[in-house]
Amino acid sequence: MADTSGAVDSQDTLKPEGPWPRGIGAITLFVENLAPTKDFYAAVFGLPLIFEDEVSAVFKFENTLINLLNVTEAPELIQPAAVGGADSGARMQFTIEVDDVDAMCAELSRRGVELLNGPMDRPWGIRTACFRDPAGHIWEIAQSQ
Repeated sequence: MADTSGAVDSQDTLKPEGPWPRGIGAITLFVENLAPTKDFYAAVFGLPLIFEDEVSAVFKFENTLINLLNVTEAPELIQPAAVGGADSGARMQFTIEVDDVDAMCAELSRRGVELLNGPMDRPWGIRTACFRDPAGHIWEIAQSQ
């Protein structure tokens, strides 16, 4: 784990200047096959679907929108950056806090989700497990110990 000795102890102590964002409002995930990925999010997370059209499905994850967007539409959003392929490897991970990682792993298994790893105790004091959605995005569930 990275050395955080010089890091700020709490976000509460940060006082942004100007119109700095207060949180992440939406995350757009590029997906090769929208239908099974949408079904996965509905079945695994039990999230409400708040918008859908032929190229996207948007779920509400508490205060954050998760926008599943067909990869063919991605270049329009990020030009001139290139859209990475699903087979290029993981470059990020989303973490969800849960009360009981082991119980959540059992629930994920009942929902047909195969874990990549865990549950395991990490040296930095949390218990975790990871899984992948059909588009290759990595999700971690984490429990403070």
